[in-house]
Amino acid sequence: MKAFIEEIHDKGIKFTMDDLASRLGISKRTLYEHFPSKVSILEALIAQTLGEFDEKTALITQDASLSIIEKIRGIVTLLTKHYELYDIRILEQMKRYYPEQWKKIDDALTDDWDALRSVIEQGIHEGIIVNKNISVIMKLMIDAANSTLDQRFYQKNDITLSEALSTIVDIILFGLVPRAAKGE
Repeated sequence: MKAFIEEIHDKGIKFTMDDLASRLGISKRTLYEHFPSKVSILEALIAQTLGEFDEKTALITQDASLSIIEKIRGIVTLLTKHYELYDIRILEQMKRYYPEQWKKIDDALTDDWDALRSVIEQGIHEGIIVNKNISVIMKLMIDAANSTLDQRFYQKNDITLSEALSTIVDIILFGLVPRAAKGE
């Protein structure tokens, strides 16, 4: 699967199974014994990455030793674990050539944030997060996190995705104005 991602980065999503077999140093026939098509590899990769997101999100939300803020940061920064696949350039190609597979990823990136919503609602209930419209908060968090899918900006400015997401979370949770300047 790592070689699959490397091929996407080198040749775009239209690379061939011959290209992948060559990268792996195996015959195309051997490759087909494990995966009947390029789509099946892509499906397996998507299932693996989304499954890992779900597992790690569950671990974060269930960890009683983490504060609400740590849980929010942990969930949002999970996006960096599979940054090689979740790059806007790759997703745009996937949308064009593999729309069904792209839809699974797009749905997860835009709609599958229930755990984050629950943690934020818990934070509001406990008075840790200000009581503002949860839909607006979620839209802001999701759009800000998904802005890192366009990795060119962050690469150009020598900002790691982890650093970018951590900064995004800090700005959303704590704002831009220091407490002293707010008169607190």
